[in-house]
Formats: sequence, C-alpha cells, structure tokens
Amino acid sequence: MATLNLDHLATFRLVISRGSFSGAAEALGLSQPAVSLQVRQLEQALQVRLIERTGRGVKPTPAGLTLAEHSLKIDAVVNTAIESVSLHSEEITGTVTVGTGATACIHLLPPLLRELRQAYPLLKVDVRTGNTSEIVRGVEENRIDIGLVTLPAAGNCLRVDSLGSDELVIIMEQGHGVQSAAPPGPDALLPLPLIIFEPGSGTRALIDGWFRYGGHTAAPVMELGSIEAIKRMVRAGLGYSIVPRMAVATREEREGLSVYTMAPPLHRTLGTVMREDRMISRGMGEVLRRLRGQFPADAEPFPEAGGIPTAGPFFQAR
Repeated sequence: MATLNLDHLATFRLVISRGSFSGAAEALGLSQPAVSLQVRQLEQALQVRLIERTGRGVKPTPAGLTLAEHSLKIDAVVNTAIESVSLHSEEITGTVTVGTGATACIHLLPPLLRELRQAYPLLKVDVRTGNTSEIVRGVEENRIDIGLVTLPAAGNCLRVDSLGSDELVIIMEQGHGVQSAAPPGPDALLPLPLIIFEPGSGTRALIDGWFRYGGHTAAPVMELGSIEAIKRMVRAGLGYSIVPRMAVATREEREGLSVYTMAPPLHRTLGTVMREDRMISRGMGEVLRRLRGQFPADAEPFPEAGGIPTAGPFFQAR
C-alpha cells in the first residue's frame, strides 16, 4: 500500500493552484527543484503521473484531479483529528498562522501577540504580511489560518466576518499642509504628488474609489508596500498620502507629519477571512477573540452588499 506524505500532498495542491512549480516554490519559500522533487516522490509512491506540463504551465492529469479532490478531504480529517485530540489537553498549544497587511502588523498586532504569549506560552502565532489578494489566496490554499484584511474580500469557500472600522486620513509634511480650514477633498489634492499603497491592497482600492467618487483618477508618483516607507517619504516632503488613522495614532507616529480628515470622510472595514471548512481550534479561537477585542462592541455596522460589508458609506470598492 502506498504511503502518502501530507507535506507532499499540500505541495501538490499548491502547484495545481498556482499553475506552476515556480509559483508554488515562491509561496512555500522553497527552491523549484525541491518542489519538483516532492511532487515526483508523490508520483512514485502512487505509481501514476499526477501533473503534466503545457504551454501555459502545468495542469493535473485525470489522476491528479482525483487526488486533489481527496487530498482536501484528507486535510480536513487530519485537522479535525488534531483539534479533537488537543481538547484533552488543559494547555492551548499548536500553531496559528495569521496573514495581514503591513499597517495592522505594525500597529494592531504587537500588543495582542504579547498578551497571547503571556497567557499561552505553548501557543505559537506565525504572522505573514501581504496585500489583501495575497492573504485571501493564502487562506484559500490553507497556508494561512486567519486573514486580517480590509473588506470587502471574496474568494472560494471563505467565511468573512467584519471586526470594525478604521478612519483613513491625509498626511502631509509638517509645516507644508493645506491652507484651508475645511477638510481637503479630491479636487484640492489632485494637483499634489500622491504617495500611495501599491495595487492589490484593500486600502488602495478604497483610495482609488474615493477619487473616482469625486470624478477623478488617482495618479500617484510613488506606490509602496510599507506604511513606514510611505510616512518616511511624506516626512521628507516628497508628497502626501492617505493612510489608516491607526498608523498615526500616537504622538511618536505623527512626528513630522500634519494629519487631516477627508471630505467626504473615508473609512475602511477590517475583518477576518477563514476557510468555511476549517475547524476553529482553541488557539484560533483565542486569536479571534482578542482581535474582536481590539474594536468597540458598539461600533456602528457598515452597510452590507450581498452579505459582505462594503468599503464605506459612499461606494463599494471595485
């Protein structure tokens, strides 16, 4: 009887999902030869070809499609078994992988992670950063347990839950801000150099939508993936930006910056994404409970569209 290596099964699914060995290798942090070897060893164990190369990459053979379908069930059964056994332990153990954007990673997660480490020293929480689309894809591929992203977020077989809202604000170099007492709008900002989050992030989609609502198209001079890099560029007088308020919540974080509200106001909704078929472990439950504790329980709910919270009161990100 063939023996299945669970890690090789997960790698095989990722190769199919990404459509290439190189894409799977990048997601796993492995070399392409290492990924190819794992798939080849799986094929040798089953004595059947699972993947074939095409002009556009790779695709599963009929046998590969059958294995992919069963491997999802195998993964679900294994996770259920592990979590069921863990209920017999008084300690909360295991590993929870959280995926989120750079802003939440820097400004929201540290105190939460410190509390978890103090309360549950045997629980390991891994954090991976990326834009919304990358995080959602990681959840779909079962590489990330909980995604903390800007909503709306959509994917295959995902459970999406709203946590709360965070206002977006305009930041400029201190001493070089707007002269008007009224909050600046798209018309006033359009002539100024804009430094913005790179495409693919939920926050970037909101900002683009805010300009579209005002009848304009954002034309950034810089597109960066790091909130701290954006703030540094603004402090240097190279342009203005629109960032979540949590990124400038303290005096130290606002140093060298002027902060303005927006007209019309813009908020983002933060939420969690998980696979619908994923059993919530005790560790995941604790992470979720503490994430919800970061937002007021009486926060006003945002409008909804098709069951998924919209991006803000004026428009839905497209």
